[in-house]
This record gives sequence, structure tokens and C-alpha cells, in this order.
Amino acid sequence: MNDALRVVVAGGGTAGHINPMIAIADALRQVEPDTQITAVGTPGALETTLVPEAGYELRTINKVPMPRRPSLDLLKLPFRFWSAIKAAGKILDQTQAQAVLGVGGYVCTPVYLAAKKRKLPIFVHEANARAGLANKVGARWAAGVGAAFSGTSLPGAQIVGMPMRGFVATMDRQALRESARAAMGFSAEGPALVVTGGSSGAASINSTIAAGLDMLTAAGVQVLHITGRGKTIADAHGNPLTAEGYRQVEYVDSMDQAYAAADLLVARSGAGTVCELAVAGTPSVLVPLPIGNGEQRLNAADLVAAGGAVLVEDSKFTTQYLADTVLPLLQDPATLAAMGAAAKTQGKTDAAEVMAEMIRRTLGRTTPQHGTGS
Repeated sequence: MNDALRVVVAGGGTAGHINPMIAIADALRQVEPDTQITAVGTPGALETTLVPEAGYELRTINKVPMPRRPSLDLLKLPFRFWSAIKAAGKILDQTQAQAVLGVGGYVCTPVYLAAKKRKLPIFVHEANARAGLANKVGARWAAGVGAAFSGTSLPGAQIVGMPMRGFVATMDRQALRESARAAMGFSAEGPALVVTGGSSGAASINSTIAAGLDMLTAAGVQVLHITGRGKTIADAHGNPLTAEGYRQVEYVDSMDQAYAAADLLVARSGAGTVCELAVAGTPSVLVPLPIGNGEQRLNAADLVAAGGAVLVEDSKFTTQYLADTVLPLLQDPATLAAMGAAAKTQGKTDAAEVMAEMIRRTLGRTTPQHGTGS
């Protein structure tokens, strides 16, 4: 085995786990291009597409969720969990891993435990303000812990921000504004509102925007409505909803352009979205997902406290809220500019590099000269 750095990265299930994992892997290879990265995920999950597309090898181990009620599956849990740890250990041995990085998801706990047994240094990145169970386990023995938000309560956590891929981390919103507005279908004049519920969409947000569309467009507001895959908004005749100054799409590949084009953005407060809004400096109205463990409200807390966003509960995001809050904001450029500047103060653009350096420093790596191996 040569002197190349050998790191196993684990995580999956959602893009919110996978993209930061890949960003950190990219940052490791940016410093040492011959770094050997092996990703570990679960069969059939999103990582089986995203990881190979990013150019990394993916190995899989079986998912071992905790049964929600007494059943035969509960009796099988110890054996399945032991099998997953054994499979994870085999991957660590075969790759001769020097370190493990986990970002959360079912797959991480077996990998953390297998790494602990082998006395390998463990590194954890937590994307949400409320840490998941797997990362709580891994952080107990971690050599380094990075978090996107304050308040995770993980021991020794360093607030590094969200590791990001693509153009968002380096974007200049003002420089991109003119071209981004054109790309997103906005005219040069008039306030621009971008609405998104993420790749899967948000039915409650979609319905409120549809119900309040006449009011918004009558006030001269241009709307780009990113509805989510399979969630096209229909009119009374079953045709896609149309209006002057309104455009709906299911998905946008270039969210950096959406952030640059928007005078105001309405969105769920997923961890990735909140961090990208801060880095971009885009003012926002955040509508936390009303189900789950409340992590989306916590994700938004620092950005809202800084004045870069306003938060409204899902049940209160109504056409009346559009009239009382969203429309006045869109008609107040000074307040929007202040919100954008406040959001920018919360943005951290080097999280992937900080995590990569945390790993390399612990392993005693020195920075190579001219991109050569160390």
C-alpha cells in the first residue's frame, strides 16, 4: 500500500447527508489528489446514484433500522446489527482505512463501531441543529466533530458550517444577479419571489402560493415557484397553473442562480437550505416542516436571530401572511438589503476544507507542495 491517504466516508439516505460527505471527500482530494476515498452506504438508497456520479467508489452494507413496535424484526435486530458491524469492518480492513468520517444516517453506527474496535480515528459532521442518533454514538469516541449549527450538544463540536459542493460556496450574489434573473425567467424590473419546498416539494406552501397568486401578481411581484417533483400546481380545469409574471417548475438544477435572482425566497428550513441562504446572502421567509423532531425550527434559529430571515409556522403561512408580511417585504428594498447583509454574516464557506484539515492534521499529514503527495 502506498503513502496515499486512505479514508472511509459513511452516510446516506438523503442529499442532506450525502452532499456534505462528498464535499469533504472533494476537499481531501483537493489537497492530496491521490487520496483513496471509499464511501459506505445502504443498497437502493440515494447514495447509490450520487456517490458514483461524484466519482467515488461506493460499498454497501444492509440498513438496520430500529423496529417501531415489538415484532419478529425486533428479535432479529441484534443479529442484523452485528452483521452490519462485521460488514463495515470488512470494508475498513480491505481498504486499509486510516480514518473514518461519518455524516449521519443508518449506515454510520455500524461503521463507527467497527472503526472503534480497530482503534481508527473517527470524525463526525452533523448537518442539523439537533443531532441524529448515529452521530451521537460516533461523537462519543470522535477525534474531531464538526457541526453546521450551534446547539447540537455533541461533545467537542466545532461550528464549521455546512460542507458544500458546486457554486454556492463561492457565488457572488450581486455579480450574478442580472444573468441569474434572466436564467430564472424574471424580467429586469420588479420584485422577484422564489418559492421552494425542496426537491420533494411542500404541499402546504404550494397551496398558499397558488391561493395568493392573484394578489402577488397584481402587486407586480414576479414568482418562480419550484413545486417539487410530481407536484405541478393545476388550475380549476386541471391544466398547469399560469399567470402573468408567474412560472412554475418542478426542480431547479442551479440553486445558486435562484438564490442570486431572488429578492426574497420562501422555503422549508432544511439544514442545507439554511446554510446556502446564509452563504448566498439571500433574504428569506422560512417555514419549518411541521412534523418530525422540530429540527427545522432549530436549523433556522441562528439565521433568524441574526435578522437574515423571518420564521413562520406552517399553519400560519396563509394568504393573509402573504398580504401582511411577504408582500410588504418585497416592496421594501432597504429591509431586504439589510436582511441579505445579516444573512451573509452567518455564512461559512470553508466547512469542507476545515473538516478535511481536521482529518489530515490528526493523521499527521503535512500540506503537500504543488499538489504532490505528502
